[in-house]
Amino acid sequence: MKKRLSALLAVASVALAITGCNSGGGGHADSGGDSGNPNILFVIMDDVGIDQMKSFGYGGDVAPYLPNIDAVTAAGVRFRNTWSMPECSPGRAAFFVGRYPLRTNIHQAIGPRDLANSQLSPYDSTTPKLLKQANYESAMFGKFHLAGPENNEAGNATPKVLGWDYFYGWIGGLPGSLDTTAGGVAPVDTHMCGFVPSDRVGTGAKAGACYQPNGSCSAISSITHDQDAAGLQCLDSGGIFVPKATCGTPPASLVFDRENGYYVSPLVIIKDGDVEEVPLTDSRARGYRTRIETDAAIDWIKSRAADKPWMATVSYSAAHTPWQQPPRSLFSGKEPPNSDDWDCTNPVLGRGIQNQMTEALDTEFGRLLVETGMASRNQDGSLNYDPKATNTVIIIVGDNGSLGTAVKRPFIASQAKGTAYQTGVWDPLIIAGPKVVEPGRAVEHMVNTVDLFQFFGELADIDVHKEVPRTVDSVGILPYLTDPGQDSLRTINFTMAGMNIQANNGENGPCVITSTDSTCTQIPTSKSVCGDNLGVWWGPDYDPDSNVIDNGGVGYPTCAHVNQALFKAGLAEAGILPQSSIAIRNDQYKLVRNTTNDYFSATDSFGKTDTEEMFEINQAAPTPLLDTPDRNLLPATNSEHKAAYKELSEKMDQLLASEPDCPGDGNMDGAVNAEDMGNWARIANQWGLSSVYDFVVGGGRDGKTNNLDETVIQNNLNKACKRTYGVY
Repeated sequence: MKKRLSALLAVASVALAITGCNSGGGGHADSGGDSGNPNILFVIMDDVGIDQMKSFGYGGDVAPYLPNIDAVTAAGVRFRNTWSMPECSPGRAAFFVGRYPLRTNIHQAIGPRDLANSQLSPYDSTTPKLLKQANYESAMFGKFHLAGPENNEAGNATPKVLGWDYFYGWIGGLPGSLDTTAGGVAPVDTHMCGFVPSDRVGTGAKAGACYQPNGSCSAISSITHDQDAAGLQCLDSGGIFVPKATCGTPPASLVFDRENGYYVSPLVIIKDGDVEEVPLTDSRARGYRTRIETDAAIDWIKSRAADKPWMATVSYSAAHTPWQQPPRSLFSGKEPPNSDDWDCTNPVLGRGIQNQMTEALDTEFGRLLVETGMASRNQDGSLNYDPKATNTVIIIVGDNGSLGTAVKRPFIASQAKGTAYQTGVWDPLIIAGPKVVEPGRAVEHMVNTVDLFQFFGELADIDVHKEVPRTVDSVGILPYLTDPGQDSLRTINFTMAGMNIQANNGENGPCVITSTDSTCTQIPTSKSVCGDNLGVWWGPDYDPDSNVIDNGGVGYPTCAHVNQALFKAGLAEAGILPQSSIAIRNDQYKLVRNTTNDYFSATDSFGKTDTEEMFEINQAAPTPLLDTPDRNLLPATNSEHKAAYKELSEKMDQLLASEPDCPGDGNMDGAVNAEDMGNWARIANQWGLSSVYDFVVGGGRDGKTNNLDETVIQNNLNKACKRTYGVY
């Protein structure tokens, strides 16, 4: 591991040298270094679409209460017409390389079977690599989910290889499944939220012993009405609660090395180039995840030198599934006080838990600002944020739309995260800081989250289109901050989702979601993630006691095969979420193209179904024009609609054709040359498995870097690849 990691870090250093990057430090919140470049605080919310944001005009009375984010919004600019990608990994890649999924091959959430070809490349020009040109130091806290650790030579070192100087969080990104044994104190599926609830339910208790991994124990014996259940208190402290017990010899059944949602997670810390994999029994890996993410960011920001700028990315895991109650002190308490008794597998109650998790994120965000000196508290406890008081730009964004079971009306649960419809890609974007003229206003022009890559460059006085030797899809958005009258800088917006690259053309298994309607999806990356999203896994190793139609334990490879089994059993077929969902829009109209792998019962066969829809959309609040099925304008019947369809269709085709394949060019420099041969040789000899030098051979990739890939390089040696340009 150390040998291949050292080689990878050497590659990263060479890449930085080629682009003229230098190592750098950071600065306090009130400093931006000698250059005057501002510090950057970049806050990512997970699965928080615009439908959750009352400050944007949506969500109504059921939206989460977000006073700290709202205070920053009131002092900055809210971008009310922002698209991201339909899922987390492609959405986050867009932030940090400024390129659409058609260029990164990251089309959906990265899972353990996805090859390095669908992860951020170690040769890519990431934001932290770019900012090193301006002497920035960069750190990330929380969810990574851009590359690794599986099928990646760097493993848990991927943040370092991709340019981050410091990392404190989770590489795979997603919180683990809830431990329904609550640490081994009860049978499986006894405690559905991962902790022993209060004594108001039959399996609960208000008193007991709280054991820590180091063997220490404390008694919890008195719980008032406004406190968390004893089991949740113990879990939040890092312990395991044994109900109705006194401290003594811990029961042999206790399990401290098992993940448990937001409270027990496999932490990775990268500091000074060293990678520390923190075990689950370590107190640093135990406790509420949103608080851990915030604490780490506070400590790093406060320790920055005053003479260099920094960028801190606080990549919150919340409010992604599995939904699990946060400590009550972190949310507003608008929900009934007994919510620590709620069943986390109940989709109706899950909406309330998701609100609590988003509110807990807001609480911790406010604490982050106060403890780093970016804000203070008024006498009534509200946030006092003055954007002119520090030289720090704050950016808050959602990574994709809301999960269907959390969507707020009038947005559409069946067209949410994972699709290119508005509910799946329309996200909040807030920017505040000293560069904002006339704070408190809204920008209604089209923005894409790929534009943040160029915005980070603008803050550091770097021209990303000049410095990055490959297509960048970003448009600068700094003019929107400095000029309230700025016209739209985009003529189109674009988003897409699809399937990531797996060995031998593999795909994620099927997951049937029945909480709102029966929909089959292949977005969940594993059986456990399917369950965390309240679905039933139909893939390999399905549960025999579920409603899966038994096929001898083999499981079903795709959703189309699920429908074949349902049809032959005389049952209603499930709706299938598209394998590919792509959308493009102008100021008024939106075109959506979906491709679905279907089962055709009439011929007992499988095939693809391609559909197109066009809609008129807007962002009117509180009831926008959405791309709902009843509003499809195709086939177009009037000249205006025909012209809009022609324009959007042609531009979509142009975009989709703008990244021609370049076999043999593993480092994406636009040429197949001796450098590619050298890179291939090192990877093949020291690693040999999945890498960006695993090329398509015989119709697919095999997940190996071997002589087949060497042949591809040799056959294309000294060929140049034409650089393409984005469509804006």
